[in-house]
Amino acid sequence: MSYSRINVLQAAVVATALLGAAGSQAQQSAETIVRNHITVRQADIDAAYGVKSSFYHVMAANVPGAKQRATALNAENDRRVAESRVADPDTVRPEALTEPYFFPADIATTQGGATLMTTVNHALYVDLTGTVAANWGDPEGYLTSLGKSRFIHLVDQYTGSTAIGRYTVGADANISYGFFGSVIYEHELWAIVYAAASKQGYGAGPGNLYHIFLPKGIDTCFDETAECYSPDNGSTWAFCAYHSAVTFSDIGTVLFSVEPYQDVPGCAVQTPSPNGQLADSTNSVLSHETFEAITDPLPGSGWINRVSLDLNGYEISDECQPLGNSDYDFLVPTFKIDDKEYEVQLEYSNKYHACSYQP
Repeated sequence: MSYSRINVLQAAVVATALLGAAGSQAQQSAETIVRNHITVRQADIDAAYGVKSSFYHVMAANVPGAKQRATALNAENDRRVAESRVADPDTVRPEALTEPYFFPADIATTQGGATLMTTVNHALYVDLTGTVAANWGDPEGYLTSLGKSRFIHLVDQYTGSTAIGRYTVGADANISYGFFGSVIYEHELWAIVYAAASKQGYGAGPGNLYHIFLPKGIDTCFDETAECYSPDNGSTWAFCAYHSAVTFSDIGTVLFSVEPYQDVPGCAVQTPSPNGQLADSTNSVLSHETFEAITDPLPGSGWINRVSLDLNGYEISDECQPLGNSDYDFLVPTFKIDDKEYEVQLEYSNKYHACSYQP
């Protein structure tokens, strides 16, 4: 398995009971049995402190002030990307849009922009207590449905592949970490993802995409900024989730997303929801990050908006992130994904010049 058009950053980085607690009306699939257990050890922490480079892209929370803070975070990532390209300036040329008109929301890639033509999804549940359903719903069930659906083939226009079964679900894990208080920082997440990716049966590189699920009540912040997932502190709350690429000195680049607890105003979907608010809030944000990781796995190097002042830097999911109601819940549609209804956001299609659920 390999990146499609990987050249962009190679010059700089050799580079988820039969009912959940998610609402009485919502029928869940069979409870996920987490089959593996991984403990974060000192060697994993040391590897995190030795990280060579990292890139990220955040999904703005739907609360006052969050969009501006999220924009600042993504702008800082863009600065890092620009610095990494100094040694290879030819990689920054965007694809030319047809004149004399263009569609301002269409996304584009630079020459050699990375995508994931195929990958295996791994759910990492941090300090899991009780059942997956009670904490997050059924993330692995959603990823399985997504991988079998027509919806996922919306990315074909960006990856250049139309093969079926390219995005699957592999080994999961319950990660024992041990929190120092109620906030987990970026370098601690690096230790968690390293602990998994360095084990046999997982692995680094584009063939593996990790999703870190944090329990309720845990905030997460970036090391060098005041921007966080912090529903308990509105002054620092910027994002609901993000996806990232981090390069370790020994195993190389690991791709992952971070999904804190999503059933909170500012990240949750509106009710009623076919799988319950907890499950579909997780599903919608997980979907957002998965689509973005596929089309822009090394954040800032793949398919993003490069032509609109209002949308500049937006990824495929950002452009279709919906408005919210008075409770700050996202107003997302309900539709079938592999014959099961989910309430999740749409994704941007250059083909239709619109947000869509079909390829």
